[in-house]
Amino acid sequence: MIHQEQTHERSSDNRERDSESVEGDTCPECQGQITQDGDRGEAACESCGLVFEESRVDYGPEWRAFTSDERDEKSRVGAPTTQLMHDKGLSTTIGWQNKDAYGQAVSGRKRAQLQRLRTWDERFRTKDAHERNLKQALGEISRMASALGLPESLRETAGILYRRAVEEDLLPGRSIEGMSTASLYAAARQHGMPRPLTEFADVSRVEKIRIQRAYRYLSRELGLEIEPENPTRYLPQFASSLDVSDEAERRSRELLEVATDNAVHSGKSPAGLAAAALYAATHLTNEQLTQETVSEVAHVSQVTIRNRYQELLEVYAEHD
Repeated sequence: MIHQEQTHERSSDNRERDSESVEGDTCPECQGQITQDGDRGEAACESCGLVFEESRVDYGPEWRAFTSDERDEKSRVGAPTTQLMHDKGLSTTIGWQNKDAYGQAVSGRKRAQLQRLRTWDERFRTKDAHERNLKQALGEISRMASALGLPESLRETAGILYRRAVEEDLLPGRSIEGMSTASLYAAARQHGMPRPLTEFADVSRVEKIRIQRAYRYLSRELGLEIEPENPTRYLPQFASSLDVSDEAERRSRELLEVATDNAVHSGKSPAGLAAAALYAATHLTNEQLTQETVSEVAHVSQVTIRNRYQELLEVYAEHD
């Protein structure tokens, strides 16, 4: 009887401990290590087995998937919200497959009905001019970002910048294509992944000068704090496209660092300086790239490369 009472008291003590949260990594009974068992949702001592937490909430799915296709089939939730859609991806769409719930092809009459439903569904998704503007601009941002190979996070930032421009009423008098390209260019600079403005102009539907004006207007009105571009950030992409050696890239970085320390880069195109530094470095390492080859990759004129090349070598010689 006494043994049963002691057992009952100890069980009560254990239940009280179970209701408490784990405050440390060691067991207060035996000073053993406390581990988390994800399969059973428990926190227990490795030595004596004392359970501190049980029936923890599992926020993951109750199913398992081993391939991406299997995960898509079992998932019962939609895609996450995104800034690259005018409705942030919260609306639904009618699929393009002309099949019924059993995967069988529908009749011609049903196909015509589905097509009419898709048309009206697309019209109702953009209720006013504001949403139609956003839809066109965000589509342009996605298209240009895909052509330039820019990451998803950068595209989201560009979408946020364009939405801010719409909210601040900055679009009247300016083209949607110009402001969307300027938003993407500003996002690239904010993420520290600068590209020459010429590359954006190549994939945009507006001219370079209009993109420049839109970017200056956007950064001024939104108060964007964008630091001046560092020429060394252009080196990896130029060096990879030109297939130069690691030694040439290292020497070009040294040339740019010396030029930056002596304020030679002030007021000059960062892409032009990076291209000239690579051209000079390949001559120092006897790889002998031509100005025409560097100009095509960097989208910088040969005259700019020649002028910056002389300036970089002069400063580098004085530094030595």
